[in-house]
Amino acid sequence: MMMTRASMGAMDAAAVDEVVRRLVEGGRGGRQVQLSEAEIRQLCVEAKQVLLSQPNLLRIHAPVKICGDIHGQFVDLLRLFDLGGYPPTSTYIFLGDYVDRGKQSLETICLLLAYKLKYPDNIYLLRGNHEDAKINRVYGFYDECKRRFNVRLWKIFCDCFNCLPMAALIDDKVLCMHGGLSPELNSLDQIKDIERPTEIPDYGLLCDLLWSDPSHDTEGWGESDRGVSCTFGADKLVEFLEKNDLDLVCRAHQVVEDGYEFFAERRLVTIFSAPNYCGEFDNAGALLSIDESLMCSFQILKPNETGAPHSRKPLPSKFIPMSLAYLLKSVSSYSHADFYGCHAGLT
Repeated sequence: MMMTRASMGAMDAAAVDEVVRRLVEGGRGGRQVQLSEAEIRQLCVEAKQVLLSQPNLLRIHAPVKICGDIHGQFVDLLRLFDLGGYPPTSTYIFLGDYVDRGKQSLETICLLLAYKLKYPDNIYLLRGNHEDAKINRVYGFYDECKRRFNVRLWKIFCDCFNCLPMAALIDDKVLCMHGGLSPELNSLDQIKDIERPTEIPDYGLLCDLLWSDPSHDTEGWGESDRGVSCTFGADKLVEFLEKNDLDLVCRAHQVVEDGYEFFAERRLVTIFSAPNYCGEFDNAGALLSIDESLMCSFQILKPNETGAPHSRKPLPSKFIPMSLAYLLKSVSSYSHADFYGCHAGLT
């Protein structure tokens, strides 16, 4: 549903359309897009109202597309939209970590907030561990805001980040969050009951939802090499899924070579959507699509190896996983979510 002019309040529909147009056209040419401070401030203020009007545990119906970490790689965000369709053509869940590390965190978060204002029921933005003042003060977003605007604007963004929801539930079967499980998490109602706005604490349920990782080397709960939160083994994942009648956890938070990676016999999938991460990794990015029957497929975004501005040409059909490389049917015996995968997009 498109937000009406009246419901947008001070920032009317035409103003949001203009912000979207400038950002997309600027990104098309690989340019930095300098919105005004007033425009950005209004985006954040209006977005806070929309975010808080929706629950902390979002309930979303398929079909839906899911994106992992973006980390300020604005050109790659546009490549993802080229691949999956621009809102409202497709409905999206973003799993967090929009800012830091990449060169265009401002363009990235501003476009996503503008789409959230324009299509509040077609784009959903979850909170990542980098949507936290303690973290993005250090890893690049603070410096970008200070260099291009001022510290006041960074604080306004952080106030907006404190309103982001923590998790999404797709058709009561697929649970999405940025990080992972928590020893404190027994029921999904606990996520729903977290009050917002809120800062991210150094430990506990909210911290774990944004920071924890699955581990092949862990049985039960373990210490994290990050020095924050914990790791969890396949046993704890399966226990949680069965207790809450879920099929799958979909999360982000870790760079994975192919853009996606399974865990615990495909009961969890990690999605990472920033290809060639930080210019230092040779990883692909991935976009997960879930259709009405909860059939899942992956579309692969290979690194832009030349570093040239994005041409915005659609990928040839051979890069789209229509002719499947393998069919993962074993999961269907205990899950509604069957997985198709294809690595053709990496060639």
